[in-house]
Amino acid sequence: MGLKKGIRFITIKSIGQYINFLSYVRPQKAIALSYALFSQPREGRLLKSSLPEILQNTETETFHHNEHHFQTYIWKGNEIKILLVHGWESNASRWQKTLPHLQKSGSTIIAIDAPAHGQSSGREFNIPLYAEFINKAVEKYQPTIIIGHSLGGAACVYHQYLFPNTSINKMVILGAPSDLKTLIDNYISMLSLNTRMFSLLDRNFANRFNFKIEDFSGQKFASQFNVSGLIAHDTTDDVVAFEEGKKIASNWKNSQFIETKGLGHGMHDDELYQKVIEFLFSA
Repeated sequence: MGLKKGIRFITIKSIGQYINFLSYVRPQKAIALSYALFSQPREGRLLKSSLPEILQNTETETFHHNEHHFQTYIWKGNEIKILLVHGWESNASRWQKTLPHLQKSGSTIIAIDAPAHGQSSGREFNIPLYAEFINKAVEKYQPTIIIGHSLGGAACVYHQYLFPNTSINKMVILGAPSDLKTLIDNYISMLSLNTRMFSLLDRNFANRFNFKIEDFSGQKFASQFNVSGLIAHDTTDDVVAFEEGKKIASNWKNSQFIETKGLGHGMHDDELYQKVIEFLFSA
């Protein structure tokens, strides 16, 4: 373990010990701190003055939703519209390698910045809010296709569950987690949090979002889908376990699952994109 990694490891563990201590003396503060660490991205912001090149020559639109605003970027094409939904600590520029493949189809492509990412507002990322952003964009642009990566894929799945009757008829989900419980368990073990903290976090999710951690499951949501889906996940993904992708596919009636090897979490690959295009555009 290098020095930097060692210091990070010690810091993470000591934050965990502090939260565990707080869980007994000041449980509300323990919840606030542990949830903030879980939900606040440290990367992925974009400044308007220094946008990545891929986003510079696009049409942009800023949407307002309650106290939030979020950004979309549009690459104009024909009347077929594809909505792209990125993941954690990322932004709309993550689709740079994907765009040329999709643009061959002539489609209009729209990419969205998640809450607290890119040029969208806020400090906190959560999937229910992301699903609301997606829905505003879907209502406005009427895409027939939605493609989500990582937590963006999870947000697409949740959006489809909440809003089953939209313009969307095909979904592509890349390297996405199925179960919130898996994410929380990983987080708890990373910080070495005590079991008391799991029940405090569970209560926090129930109060804020009206669901228990174990009920938030892409596997459960997908069992209700009528749209057709393509789920792809890499066996070497060290961010989201391969099994998570299989879970989402397992209950989704009209779906196909693609297992890739050696692409990691990023899932950028010409051969995979070829399969995505075939799924989207061959009858």
